[in-house]
Amino acid sequence: MPKIVDHEQRRKRLVEAVWALAVRGGIEQVTLRKVATEAGVSMGQVQHYYASMQALIRDALDQAVQAVNATIENAVRTAGTTSPETILRLCLHALIGPDEAGRRFMRFSLAAAGRAVSDPTMARVLAPGDDELLAFTAGLIAAARQERGGEPRGTEHLDADICWSLVMSLGVDVALGYRTPEAAARVLDHHLDQLLGSPGRDATPA
Repeated sequence: MPKIVDHEQRRKRLVEAVWALAVRGGIEQVTLRKVATEAGVSMGQVQHYYASMQALIRDALDQAVQAVNATIENAVRTAGTTSPETILRLCLHALIGPDEAGRRFMRFSLAAAGRAVSDPTMARVLAPGDDELLAFTAGLIAAARQERGGEPRGTEHLDADICWSLVMSLGVDVALGYRTPEAAARVLDHHLDQLLGSPGRDATPA
C-alpha cells in the first residue's frame, strides 16, 4: 500500500523552521539549506515544495497572517457578537495581545524587514496587499460610529490606515518587550474611543 504523504504538514514544518531561524538570528539566517537542517529534512524535500527563497518566505509570511486571521475569527466566534465596534477591536487587538500568533507575525515581519531595505525582490515579497483590509476596517469604523449614535464622516479609509499603522507600531513595541500587551491595549482603546466618538453624539477626536 503506498505511503500517504501529508503535503500540507510538510510545508508547515518547513515554514515553522523559517519562523524559528528568522526570529532567532534574523532573515539572513534563512537559506534553503538551513531550513532543511532546522526542519530535519533533506534539501531535496525543501526544493520539491519551494523553488526559491522568495517563495518560501512568502509562504511563511502568508501562513503567519493566516494564523492571526484564525485567532481573530475564533475570538469573534467565541464572543458571539455582530457588533461592528467589538469586531473592530478584536481585529486590531489581535496584533498586540499575548497570543502567540500575533507575536510570531510581528517578530517574523521585523526579522524580514531589514533585508527588504536592501533587497527589492524581498521588498516585493513582504509588500502588504492591504486595500481589502483597509476597506473592511473602514466599513467597521463607519458602522461602529453609527452604532454609537453618530454618523460616518467620510474619513473612514484614512482612519483605518491610521488604526493599522498604530497597531503595527504597538505590535513592534510588544514584540521587542518595550511595552506589555496590557499597556499597548490601553493606548489602542484610548485611540478607538476618541476615533468613534462618545455614545449618543458624534464627538470629534482629540
